[in-house]
Amino acid sequence: MPGRDDPAGLAAAVADGGRGALSRAITLVESTRADDRAAARELLGTLTPPATPAVRVGISGVPGAGKSTLVETLGMQLIEQGHRIGVLAVDPSSTRTGGSVLGDKTRMPKLAAHRDAYVRPSPSAGSLGGVARATAQAIPLLEAAGCDVVLVETVGVGQSETTVAGMVDTFLLLALARSGDQLQGIKKGVLEIADVVAVNKADGSHEVEAKAAARELTGALHLVQGAGRMPTVLTCSGATGAGVPGLWQRILRHRDELGSEGLQTKRAEQRVTLAWALVRDELDQRLRRSAAVRAARGDVESAVRDGSLSAAGAADALLEAFDG
Repeated sequence: MPGRDDPAGLAAAVADGGRGALSRAITLVESTRADDRAAARELLGTLTPPATPAVRVGISGVPGAGKSTLVETLGMQLIEQGHRIGVLAVDPSSTRTGGSVLGDKTRMPKLAAHRDAYVRPSPSAGSLGGVARATAQAIPLLEAAGCDVVLVETVGVGQSETTVAGMVDTFLLLALARSGDQLQGIKKGVLEIADVVAVNKADGSHEVEAKAAARELTGALHLVQGAGRMPTVLTCSGATGAGVPGLWQRILRHRDELGSEGLQTKRAEQRVTLAWALVRDELDQRLRRSAAVRAARGDVESAVRDGSLSAAGAADALLEAFDG
């Protein structure tokens, strides 16, 4: 079976729908090894983009908002309509192993086991650069494997959400009706990038609360967005499936509102942003691998610890070692 030593063969195996090949390809683009990075560039360069652009959706929300449950329900509904689903769940990386911590396959058992879906925890590698490099480069691999819908789920609300919003067509924010302050844990910056907002867990006796929360969120968004673009606020239940078809139609409507030209422009700008993110990530890797930096590191860190050198001075010293 083709692997990292045969990027062209691996790309062909991915296009043929091989799940093992897709797993190996994503592992390759996640790797921080210099030789793997070179192979990953060759792999990505040989991919044939789909004739019809896949629908890319980012999904975020406060912890406990039911993101994984909604993703599984939405994914299963879309599979019934004939779609093939790819899910990338951006997990925090283990500080010991570098691997994903949360393991979303265990939280989406039906979707993960379905032949028309592929669920992959995507470790953040401890940095936003890791998110951009691993996740953004995994998206075209899923599309090359035949996934016409790609869902990128994030672990919570924070900086990584802004990063993920920069690689999808539509960014969906999930909220809860029973969290006290409806904006608790949701930063203003995340509200500003949301294209669609949904109050989840709107089922049973909580449906009235959810609708009230949706009205409150609409008012809050008016304050945040002003007279600008206003995302629609809906209610749904990932557990029962209620409202999920309507939510999907609203996501598609947002994409239609972009238009083909707007979508092309948005993705072009995302590619430029990714290029610079990859530059920063590569510079970080080269800094870590530099023999000159390693040689200077011990003395510089000791000087910072004993107070004889400021942090800014240490940064200058390490960069001078790197440049030299």
